[in-house]
Amino acid sequence: MQQLLHRGAAMTQHREEVLGASWDDLKLFLACAKYKSFRNAAEELALTSTTLMRRIDRLEESIGCKLFLRDQSGLTLSDEGTAMIADVAHMERHAFNVFRRASRSSSDTAGTVRVAVTEGPGNFWILPRLIDFQKTYRKITVDLRCAMEQADVARLESDIAIQLEPPTNPDLIVAKLGRLHIYPFVSKEYENLYGVPATLAELKNHRIIKQSAPQVDDGAYARVLGLKSLEGIVGIKTNSSVGVLYAVERGAGIGFLPTVSIALGAPLIAVDLGVSHHADLWLTYHKEFRDSERHKVVVDWLKKIFDPKTHPCFRDEFIHPNALVPMMTAAREGFGLTGYVAVTPG
Repeated sequence: MQQLLHRGAAMTQHREEVLGASWDDLKLFLACAKYKSFRNAAEELALTSTTLMRRIDRLEESIGCKLFLRDQSGLTLSDEGTAMIADVAHMERHAFNVFRRASRSSSDTAGTVRVAVTEGPGNFWILPRLIDFQKTYRKITVDLRCAMEQADVARLESDIAIQLEPPTNPDLIVAKLGRLHIYPFVSKEYENLYGVPATLAELKNHRIIKQSAPQVDDGAYARVLGLKSLEGIVGIKTNSSVGVLYAVERGAGIGFLPTVSIALGAPLIAVDLGVSHHADLWLTYHKEFRDSERHKVVVDWLKKIFDPKTHPCFRDEFIHPNALVPMMTAAREGFGLTGYVAVTPG
């Protein structure tokens, strides 16, 4: 009997220790499972690797088992970690839902709506139209975040996201906005100095400005061009789509840009190599925001300004950039846009 009492006391104490595990440490566990590396997870969390490892050690000690197998290649979930990951992710989803409901508690069209979008569409398409939107909806603050890193809407990194890959989370509402058609361009200065390639075989005598960034298919350039490698062809590599546009404008080489760039008046020359590429734009937001008035206003507005029926540059079918120019003139004037503003160094 005495042994049973001691065993019962020990089990009770262990339960209390487990229940006392920090929710912050559980979130760190999720980050480590996502990035499969202490270093990568620590960078994302703005912690040192040492601090993160110490916190995970503390969590493992409190629950009495190892969550990760650690080796030189990184982190792998142990059997116990695999069994635990779904429950902790479920806890996180419910925690985020609490904050989402609080943020949409008011039915008034007032407050902040965070919109995450890739650089090009954000800077050159949404931002100019956002000025007129703000004149109409003065109580709504749109926090526009333009970056190639994909924001996780389910984890409250943004309220609404426009991204190049559709999410698979069933808690999210997903709608296709349109399609970006990617085409090679050069500046008039480049054409005057070096000419333009008439065939893919001539491309080796020119230089490409290449974007290498999250959400960009790094192998698409070589695949679309039918080349095994771009070695010796790439002159400048950058993670920024704005940087690609600036480099092309300054005559640094051939850049692959959305056809909407020239449709808006960018001083570029289309290079007809018989190739093009496309990337679909997906709008996503959490279903909890369906009843939020200000979020509905922003979602409807985003769908309107990307509507392929009004803006042919976003249609599924490819339209040559030169043919887009007259088609887009009315759209620019309708939004009060006088034309493209050249990218200049800051």
